[in-house]
Amino acid sequence: ESDASDKIAVVPIEGVITGMRIDGTGYSMVDVLKSQLKRAEKDKHVQAVLLKVDSPGGEVLASDDIAKAIRKFQDSSGKPVIVSMGNLAASGGYYVSAPCRYIVANELTITGSIGVIMSGLNYRGLMDKIGLRPQVFKSGKFKDMLSGTKEPDSVTPEEKAMVQGLIDETFGRFKDVVLQGRSRANKENGKANDKGRKLSDDWKNYADGRILSGSEAFKLGFVDELGDFDTA
Repeated sequence: ESDASDKIAVVPIEGVITGMRIDGTGYSMVDVLKSQLKRAEKDKHVQAVLLKVDSPGGEVLASDDIAKAIRKFQDSSGKPVIVSMGNLAASGGYYVSAPCRYIVANELTITGSIGVIMSGLNYRGLMDKIGLRPQVFKSGKFKDMLSGTKEPDSVTPEEKAMVQGLIDETFGRFKDVVLQGRSRANKENGKANDKGRKLSDDWKNYADGRILSGSEAFKLGFVDELGDFDTA
């Protein structure tokens, strides 16, 4: 509500990124962020948005929705979004940072973790030990392919290939977001004569799920500058 003539809007992304509704509000993290960006766009005194990220990541769809909202905001408003990475900006935390104009990380920030994972528990062995047998009725042969009650040996190569295909498709999307976001940011920073880092030629070798320190991410071009909130 400040009446200053020039303002920076600080928008936090903290905790697990999810599309679930926040208790008691009826709104999700994605809804709140979109509303904040909309308000920042309408306020003519807001010159830029500072995205304060402290997140281990979370849901793919929610992360993608936020990344799209940030891209749309920058395109329609002409106002840059600058990232200030806190303790953690990994996986989905980096996904939402990648489309932003400029990224600042602390040397000790944990970031990276560029990748996709889907996991579950198979508890059929425990069920067999206590004499509990599942009864399954299904409309198609693949309907229970992710069930934890299946015998591990009954998971077919076709089922494994289908799940891996989903993972690979999502991972490809993640890499596209990183490449397009960083390439565009570098181009825009060049126009404004701002300093910024280019992605290293071998950046994809480090997009294998590994975590990176802020210093390592800076060397590889995943972030533009090392510093703190005030730097951003």
